[in-house]
Amino acid sequence: MTIDETTDDKELIDELQTLVNKVKDPDFKLISPALKMLKSVIRSSTTSMTSVPKPLKYLAPYYDVFKETYDQITDKEIKKECADIISVLAMCPSASTLKEHNDCLHYCLLGTGNVGEWGHEYVRQLEGQIVEEWLIVSNPTQTLLPLVEDIIIFDCKHHAEIQACDMLMEIDQLEILPKFLDETTYARICLYLASCVKYVDYVEANKILRLVTDQYLKFDECTKALILAVQLNDKEMANKIFSKCNDRLVLRQMAFIATRQQFPIDLDPNVEDREDLLNILNNSQMSMHFLMLARELDIMEPKTPEEVYKTWLEPLPMRPLVLGENLDSARQNLASSFVNGFVNAGFGSDKLMTIDGGNKWIYRNKDHGMMSATATLGLLHLWDVDGGLTPIDKYLYTSDEHIKGGALLALGIVNCRIRNDCDPALALLTDFVTNKHNTILTGAVFGLGLAYAGTNRADVISLLIGAVENASNVENLAVASLSCGLVAVGGYNPDVINSILSKLVDARETEALKSPYMRLVVLGLGLCYMGRKNLIETSCAALEVFQEPFKTISKTILIMCAYAGTGDVLIIQELLHTVSERLIVTENKTSKTQTAEKSTSKDKKKKLDWDPGVAQGIAVLAVAAVATGEETGTEMCHRILGDMGRYGDLWVRRAVPLAVALISVSRPHLPVIDVLTKYAHDADEDVSCNAIFCLGIVGAGTNNARLSAGLRQLAVFHMRNPSQLFMVRLAQGLTHLGKGTLTINPLHTDRQLMDTCSMAGILIPLLSLFDTHSLILGHNHYLLFALVAAMYPRWLLTLDEKLEPINVTVRVGQAVDTVGKAGTPKTIAGIHTHTTPMLLAAGERAELATDQYEQFSPTLDGICILKKKLETH
Repeated sequence: MTIDETTDDKELIDELQTLVNKVKDPDFKLISPALKMLKSVIRSSTTSMTSVPKPLKYLAPYYDVFKETYDQITDKEIKKECADIISVLAMCPSASTLKEHNDCLHYCLLGTGNVGEWGHEYVRQLEGQIVEEWLIVSNPTQTLLPLVEDIIIFDCKHHAEIQACDMLMEIDQLEILPKFLDETTYARICLYLASCVKYVDYVEANKILRLVTDQYLKFDECTKALILAVQLNDKEMANKIFSKCNDRLVLRQMAFIATRQQFPIDLDPNVEDREDLLNILNNSQMSMHFLMLARELDIMEPKTPEEVYKTWLEPLPMRPLVLGENLDSARQNLASSFVNGFVNAGFGSDKLMTIDGGNKWIYRNKDHGMMSATATLGLLHLWDVDGGLTPIDKYLYTSDEHIKGGALLALGIVNCRIRNDCDPALALLTDFVTNKHNTILTGAVFGLGLAYAGTNRADVISLLIGAVENASNVENLAVASLSCGLVAVGGYNPDVINSILSKLVDARETEALKSPYMRLVVLGLGLCYMGRKNLIETSCAALEVFQEPFKTISKTILIMCAYAGTGDVLIIQELLHTVSERLIVTENKTSKTQTAEKSTSKDKKKKLDWDPGVAQGIAVLAVAAVATGEETGTEMCHRILGDMGRYGDLWVRRAVPLAVALISVSRPHLPVIDVLTKYAHDADEDVSCNAIFCLGIVGAGTNNARLSAGLRQLAVFHMRNPSQLFMVRLAQGLTHLGKGTLTINPLHTDRQLMDTCSMAGILIPLLSLFDTHSLILGHNHYLLFALVAAMYPRWLLTLDEKLEPINVTVRVGQAVDTVGKAGTPKTIAGIHTHTTPMLLAAGERAELATDQYEQFSPTLDGICILKKKLETH
């Protein structure tokens, strides 16, 4: 007896030795009782999580004895009992010469078949060995499937459902799971399977999502089923869920979820409350609800750009230079127009444009600046179709083409996300789509794109395809392509794809291909594939005819759009490979490789030339687009971007701020703000301009105090650099977007869904920033209005059964991942109590703080319908 063995241990060893001797006895009558006794001793042993049970530890050296005895036994029942003991002992490490690989599984199959009697660790061992054997065995469904089913039953009874799911996914037998689900287990299993989707391939993901959707429908969880149908982009399934649901309140809640995603639903003509549901699906109450929220928060008073800039907080010696009347430059007035529009977006009133003599402000801008200044009227009246058309209409009769073009764009902006039976945007803008004046044409075409973003309307698309085919210059082609992409976003519309591709092929041998506008044309093509993954293969093959770097640039843009928000690791690796390898362009005889640094010299700015570094820069942005929406991928992406910024070429460094912003849209975390602030002081003008604008994207609609203070310091630092100062003003306006009530974050419904329109609206300005001076800082600043497609209130509104607002107390905190957690874990951390209506920041989650109401939405965000519970006495 060793030192650590107690008297009890000695007794146990003696008892086990006696039983083993009986097993070895030639008299078979003694073997059966001995085996039963051994089973009883093993089962009754208790142990800690970190050590082997003592009976198993002491029996392990006799492994060979049991195997030899098994071969000698002739009675079938006794043989099975012996096989059970061998199967359990096979888990333990031993110096056996007869032990073979996967003995635990082999002897389990030869035993009595009661897998649950040996506990969790034994079952886990079996699961691992089943996965290994499944591909080796000739007919696994016959030999192993009955055992697999027994294990699933055990797992479901003992809160180990996650293990069962993992095993079934490994052996590709997930379809047998539904028959084992019941009221107590389906929620945990479905939540886990839905969270696995981001880590499997496209085909497997679809299979899992469809299986989970069917289970949610089986257990009458229609709203959760709809969210997954939207995730699958399956319109037929979504319509089926609507037609199956009989609860009118659940139907309305599902309509609000579909509207947030701009997902088209075909309602059954005989459905109850059809008018109410159509109103919700058309989003016609959006402006009313938003203004109600604003009144509740007491923020109806219009804000001026000066109140946003807070120039009085800047150091005294600097102030006259910034505020002096001599410096009433057109560029700063244009910045103020944008800021005014961003800050008062959706409120319907301001102190520059909607006051008496507001048109005087428009004339304080120059040329294309007048267009954008007029278009901000659309921002002010955002979502208010009835009230917004009248103040804009008067500008349609002016003789100035810039103001007229701005008014047409404003009409489109007002109608963004709203579906109206009268179709005012289509009626008013159609006549101008063939106009000969560039500015008017641009306003009408881009206005149509924004008004019908995400609708996939055939009539609008055919109108815009005409604009693509009749484009007289590259700028018109770019705007028409982007508008087509916005309307058909994620729709995989063959007409749009073919028309844009044919225009690209026509320009293959021309200088136009080198224009920055051509990248926007390709982005318009990419938007049609938004979230459609491998469907881009045909278009990628068509782009093979182009020379480098345009071929790589175009393919990267298509990949960025098709895999945006998927978190696909293999695609990210492919893109990182593009980032790491500099393309060699053999067009110039004098030099085989043209570096990005050479192209930035002032004498080359006007001359269009290939710059191979752009392909690397766009690949950086694409990495961020793909990683968005998947927490682990986002975290890794931040680390990779840090290295890229330190060691990358100039174009890579220009793209890094854009990528950092894209994975932190409307989420102003301190590390992100610090990184972008460093880039904002960079010696390269394009790097600093991009970083400053991206500070606005990161802080969009958050009113973040630290970010606001940082932007004021940047305004002082760049006061003599008009380009950077313009970007600072834009960033300040974005930070106070809708006075802090709006967000442009494409992820919603507790980060389960990605709004493709929002993603498209963010990608357009970010891709434009690859040529900051020729686009955003040139005369194409109207491209910033693409952000309208991404704007949405970051609210939590609670409505009663009659869709009237009600005030309810809710607990709000940082969302906690509860997937696979035991018991009923807390879903939020750092809890604060609020009363609805209220604002939710990105990454926050809310839950009801009262038992009086029941909710119909799986997550409390956006517009939620509550029903008062019946009082039980």
